[in-house]
Amino acid sequence: MEEQRFDVWASGAAYERYMGRWSRAVAEEFTVWLDRGGDLRWLDVGCGTGVLSAVVAARCRPRVVVGCDRSEGFVGAARATGSAPAHFVVADAMSLPVRGGSCDVAVSGLTLNFLPEPAAAVAEMARVVRPGGLVAAYVWDYADGMGFLRRFWDAAVEVDPSAAALDEGRRFSGCRPEPLRAMWADAGLVDVSATPIEVPTVFADFADLWEPFLAGQGPAPGYVAALAPAGRDRVRDALAAAVPGRPDGSVALTARAWAVRGRRPVAGQSPAAGSG
Repeated sequence: MEEQRFDVWASGAAYERYMGRWSRAVAEEFTVWLDRGGDLRWLDVGCGTGVLSAVVAARCRPRVVVGCDRSEGFVGAARATGSAPAHFVVADAMSLPVRGGSCDVAVSGLTLNFLPEPAAAVAEMARVVRPGGLVAAYVWDYADGMGFLRRFWDAAVEVDPSAAALDEGRRFSGCRPEPLRAMWADAGLVDVSATPIEVPTVFADFADLWEPFLAGQGPAPGYVAALAPAGRDRVRDALAAAVPGRPDGSVALTARAWAVRGRRPVAGQSPAAGSG
């Protein structure tokens, strides 16, 4: 698809400033919601720079955390900052190099909507957890809840109506509780539930908000990178006019993610049981 040429994820440092700092806050709340005990085997699918793996390692007392991502750049960044019990490998989320039933928990943060076949990845996560094991993920609420991205795309469309085709709120309509619950149920998981996680996104000033869009990491920055300088300036000015500045120059917004979880059924339990 034409819009996928903007979905570039390769630089760990650029990702950290654009999205990683907010992902970390969501990961903290996500692990609290999962409420798992210690000494478990975790798999982090689409681990990126290792944000979620690091939170699991710090908060959940795991036996081991294995993070996998298809981006060598991201895996390199994760290895550079991670430490035992977290380990990182390059791997495809839709064909995990993990034997069936070998994990207690399989998780994924901000990844599913960028995969060619999200349902196949969820099925793989369900395959690798033991009976009774947990499969869980979170994605941004691109349509309504991701404040700085919502304002960015509204500003971009105001300047360039053709940008509407790239709007992540339109592209990633599955990042809502109903489609997520349905995907988990279709993978044969039970006790399926979804919940919103909202975190503050406070930028020191407008430059702190705008400059990560210049790094080319992800759909919105990829779109900005493809603009001529004059077009880039028009989008910047429209965004500056749209965001609420505080007296000290900072910009305070919020970001909402949707989290979903479900268990692999144990022997004799109907796959339909407990979903909803």
